[in-house]
Amino acid sequence: MEKKPVKIVTIGGGSSYTPELMEGFIKRYDQLPVREIWLVDVEAGREKLEIVGKLAQRMWDASPYDVKVHLTLDRREALPGADFVTTQFRVGLLNARIKDERIPLSYGMLGQETNGAGGMFKAFRTIPVILGVVEDMKELCPDAWLVNFTNPSGMVTEAVMRYGKWDKVIGLCNVPVGAMLSEPKLLGKEENELIFKFAGLNHFHWHKVYDLSGRDVTPDIIEKMFDPTADDGTPANIHQTKFFREQLDQMNMIPCGYHRYYYRQEEMLKHMLEEYADPEKGTRAQQVKKTEAELFELYKDAELHEKPEQLSKRGGAHYSDAACETIASIYANKNTHIVVSTRNNGAVPDLPSDCVVEVSAHVGAAGALPIAFGPLKAAERGWLQLMKNMELCVCEAAVTGDYGTALQAFILNPHVPSGETAKQVLNELLIAHKKYLPQFADTIARLEEEGVTIKDDVARKLTEEGL
Repeated sequence: MEKKPVKIVTIGGGSSYTPELMEGFIKRYDQLPVREIWLVDVEAGREKLEIVGKLAQRMWDASPYDVKVHLTLDRREALPGADFVTTQFRVGLLNARIKDERIPLSYGMLGQETNGAGGMFKAFRTIPVILGVVEDMKELCPDAWLVNFTNPSGMVTEAVMRYGKWDKVIGLCNVPVGAMLSEPKLLGKEENELIFKFAGLNHFHWHKVYDLSGRDVTPDIIEKMFDPTADDGTPANIHQTKFFREQLDQMNMIPCGYHRYYYRQEEMLKHMLEEYADPEKGTRAQQVKKTEAELFELYKDAELHEKPEQLSKRGGAHYSDAACETIASIYANKNTHIVVSTRNNGAVPDLPSDCVVEVSAHVGAAGALPIAFGPLKAAERGWLQLMKNMELCVCEAAVTGDYGTALQAFILNPHVPSGETAKQVLNELLIAHKKYLPQFADTIARLEEEGVTIKDDVARKLTEEGL
């Protein structure tokens, strides 16, 4: 049976990552005949949407394929008849991320986009918006798949399934793709000469690796990872602190790059505080803001019709390998091995079957069918259960706006030392993100009456300017 051409809607279409997405669709056109693409953004992102939208159309015009790129600030205009809806938006733009990082760091606490206090607040801002997207999809494109790349991807996917009651969703991350591309090179092999098995949570997974005879080559990769010249696939946005060799040997699994924030918290925090104190450098978000400004200047070039190399510095390498391959695999029922955030269904027996995990899965027309990983050892099991329950508290607080639940999440989170300082950071972040947290309106009003102010000068100035 011949399948119809595909309509794709991208929420957050003004993102600097969009050219990566276009490149992935162009490369896979023979498997995924795209008919039209709609890029959707909000009023605050209008200029970027127009710039990146023109580049996206130039990329298609330079290809052999006749695909029209539509731009809109109204997602309800874009959604009717969509086959796939991809999400890559950032509520509050990069200024919100700057506040997520700087406010915790002003108290000597780790500030990072998806980990610690900042990661939880990104979820608080994002989950209500994604649930609104789901409600529109139920009405306007009830048969569409939601392919989520919005961070924190695991928690967002959890909220879509648990609170949005939408099962046709797959959460994605580029980190596993980076590992699967780089690690074969460490052993002098091609990508298709190794078998990977992943299990855990988004930005908190581990994996094992086997050769085509079934031999466990995880120890061989661990050995190579400690070669100072080796590229172990760690994303560009993570400080390259080495793991402890003895720990990796004991677990005989390879942690993801983000585990550095937990296994080497002392060193990672020290590095972050150094950047925070450097007015020339600033936090990662401030660095990314500069990189993004440079990217959009490049995107304005009417002669540019391909993804610029500088995009790799943004930290989203291999985005299209995850998102576009997932969509192509569903459309063509390819049953490809892809690492996804999806319902556990027993793949990781240390967690409930109904929660979302990040695991290896076969992706086809029925969606993601997770591959059983089996139970973890005590240390990893303890970490995983703590982190999942923290995530569940974050999702509940994001939906209900309950301050006590948010505080529980803060106290559970390994990057937030419990005590009065935790409450102060929570309170300051609530004030800082008032514009994007209507579910916490009553709490924020109380905090304002109590005179809560923001300690960090940069974050306070952004808030006072309404950014």
